[in-house]
Amino acid sequence: MAPKLHVIVCSTRPGRIGPSIGRWVQEAAHRHGRFEVELVDLADFNLPIYDEPNHPRTGKYEHEHTRRWSASVAAADAYAFVMPEYNFCPPPSFVNAVNYVYHEWTYKPAGIVSYGGVSGGLRAAQAAKSLLTSVRIMPLPESVPIPTASKLLDEERRFLANELHEASAKLMLDELVKWSDALKSLRTE
Repeated sequence: MAPKLHVIVCSTRPGRIGPSIGRWVQEAAHRHGRFEVELVDLADFNLPIYDEPNHPRTGKYEHEHTRRWSASVAAADAYAFVMPEYNFCPPPSFVNAVNYVYHEWTYKPAGIVSYGGVSGGLRAAQAAKSLLTSVRIMPLPESVPIPTASKLLDEERRFLANELHEASAKLMLDELVKWSDALKSLRTE
């Protein structure tokens, strides 16, 4: 059975381009052919700033939004986070979503598709890796940085990937398969 990859759109702000890039990542993963792929949009969960009375490690969730998010995170074997860079950092919605649950993330690999201005969101991606390791996610060095992403949209706001984006995505997906397989025994203990 193919591992399940969640492509997670991390920005929730109005006017965002994350869903366009997320759909491209989803399509690239389908073409890759080694995953069962699902596009997950953080905006659909409407997570408030962390509001659970218990620590996430307990798994005792009182709110329906947390239970829905927990089930979504737990269902995946690997993640591809699609994130913009805000002030050299990942978006607050990403930080909040990661902090909502704990065990659901454990021993799973993640790739990062970052976008922004000239840096392509690389500073946000690097900052995100520190948070991801704290919940025992294995962030991969292989990533897909997209500089000046807003200039790569067509008139219908579809993301127009170039050869470098496609090659980077393939490399990241190849590594996600390897790491997902390698970490599987740790997830089943």
